[in-house]
Amino acid sequence: MKLDRRTILKAGVAASIAGIAAPVIGQARKKLRVGYLHTPAVDGHLWLGLQMGSYAKHGLELEPIVFTTGLEIFQAMIGGSLDVLATGAVVSNFPARGQGKVFLVNDIEYGTAQLWVRDDSIKTVADLKGKQISTTTGTTAHVFLDRALRAAKLEPGKDVQIVNQRMADAVTSFVSGAVNAVALWVPFDTIVRSKVPHARMLIDASAFYPEAAIMGGWAARNDFYEAQKPAIRSLIAAWGEANDAIVKDSDAAVETLQKSQYKDVPLAEFKAQFKQAKYFSTAEWRTKYEDGSVTRWLQQVTDFFARAGNIPNPVPASRYFDPTAYLEAIKA
Repeated sequence: MKLDRRTILKAGVAASIAGIAAPVIGQARKKLRVGYLHTPAVDGHLWLGLQMGSYAKHGLELEPIVFTTGLEIFQAMIGGSLDVLATGAVVSNFPARGQGKVFLVNDIEYGTAQLWVRDDSIKTVADLKGKQISTTTGTTAHVFLDRALRAAKLEPGKDVQIVNQRMADAVTSFVSGAVNAVALWVPFDTIVRSKVPHARMLIDASAFYPEAAIMGGWAARNDFYEAQKPAIRSLIAAWGEANDAIVKDSDAAVETLQKSQYKDVPLAEFKAQFKQAKYFSTAEWRTKYEDGSVTRWLQQVTDFFARAGNIPNPVPASRYFDPTAYLEAIKA
């Protein structure tokens, strides 16, 4: 049955979703400082859940704090100014250094990372040999770019020059013609489409799924995770309500998010961007937690960071990712 948009936003509907842990009633709300990236694959569950009232219903008061990159979010959390965070591929980076515990994944960033070119002579990734590509290193876009280049038998840093910039600056460099290509994540493609009408998307991350998958997710400070397990389970349960609302009627969820958080992106374009991520129901995610799929996908990205970032003795995903809180909060 198709859910009405207004109905989705009522906490009463969320409470009817089967398999979600019971809300906390009659207790003072636990305050959580949450760092996040303003991109739909990362903050969609956060904002939809807040509008539905699911976090409040589960006894939480969230303080969302926006950042530009996952690198900056993790640095803030490690410094003690955040309790938890939501980010993209960087969720497989710092925890591999022993800094943060991963406990929840949002989605698979199926096509959110994209490689754009402006020169008609560039038909394939292999044609980028000897060219400059802007991106933000250490991020989802960089992980995707590295895989795309290697698949085309190009050695990053040798066959192509990667220019490391903040994403807004990387896109500006591409728009101005200073570089031949840019590896970005949505919604930055909106700027490229509007400023460089003849630009073309050469490839996106979906080309490497399911053999490889870049996931975005949530991590907590090590000390917070160990001391605040009930709050972590409540966060997951509330997230689950928003997640199943997205899966049951994505059009209604997307409309709500666009009107409240992404007004600068036309609705039709935002819907297209939203579909670049792959979402699963809470029950489907439970299976992927149990069968090791999530751990395996996280490890693939950690392997990239270990190589590119020279991480000595990286902590494996099987140790930095803990599925138990999800399995306790989301019942079979």
